[in-house]
Amino acid sequence: MSALRPRNLRSQAGYTLTESITALAILTIVLGGLATMFHAGVGAELKASREVQAQQSARLALDRLRQELHCANAISAANGVAVSSITVTLPAACRGDDTTVTYATSSVAASRWSMTRTGDTTGVSTIADYLTTSTPFTYFVPASGTLGRLVVDIPVNVKPTDTSTEWRLQDDIVLRNTSRL
Repeated sequence: MSALRPRNLRSQAGYTLTESITALAILTIVLGGLATMFHAGVGAELKASREVQAQQSARLALDRLRQELHCANAISAANGVAVSSITVTLPAACRGDDTTVTYATSSVAASRWSMTRTGDTTGVSTIADYLTTSTPFTYFVPASGTLGRLVVDIPVNVKPTDTSTEWRLQDDIVLRNTSRL
């Protein structure tokens, strides 16, 4: 009978500790890169979603403002000066009874404002957010041969520190019910 021989550990199949650590390091680097790319993609999608929502709310706010101003017969605001709020007088033909509506901006954070609408019965409602100016309204009173006109400039930016991503919505709204002088 042959004597029991000690096993030769090197001849057994398997990986060495160095090979295992090297494979684990490579796997960690690859998974770390994938996690970083995933995190960046999620952040970019969230930012894009907020930008689209802010732009859409600015469009809807301007549409509502335009609709009411086309029916309005007066605006109380300084002539030719950019202001943070305007008060609009709507005749009974527009809403069923005479009413006033105020559009104004209010500070939310540093370099960020929201636009609100206050009606007689509706209370205060936020209609746009992420504005980068507090004075989006400039009213021009009726002059010789012209109707009253409101210039609206709504710059929107979800990240105000990055001016390259600012989006601007501008319009001149004519008050059809004002008198020409």
